[in-house]
Amino acid sequence: MSTPSDGPATPAAGRRHTAGAYDVRTVIAGLIGLYGLVLTVLGIVDYSDADKAKTGDVNANLWAGIAMLVFALAFALWARLRPVVVDPHQVVEDRGEGAAPPRH
Repeated sequence: MSTPSDGPATPAAGRRHTAGAYDVRTVIAGLIGLYGLVLTVLGIVDYSDADKAKTGDVNANLWAGIAMLVFALAFALWARLRPVVVDPHQVVEDRGEGAAPPRH
């Protein structure tokens, strides 16, 4: 009996190789999320009367931090739901493996 796994075993057989942590959206989500977390904590912990006077009774750090966290979450979801698929044949060509050396 033949099964689908009887074919030649290749590393990319049946699996998509994605950019993962090397996707720029992941880096953006991480950095914006970190800054958003810092601003949110500062908005909760350090909101003084001087800050109220500067911003017209709006907790700017808190709202900016929450907005940045939402933005980071949107980028992380975008990267997770629509990953960049890397073509393994293109990677081999870009590395120069399997290609004939240039003639001089």
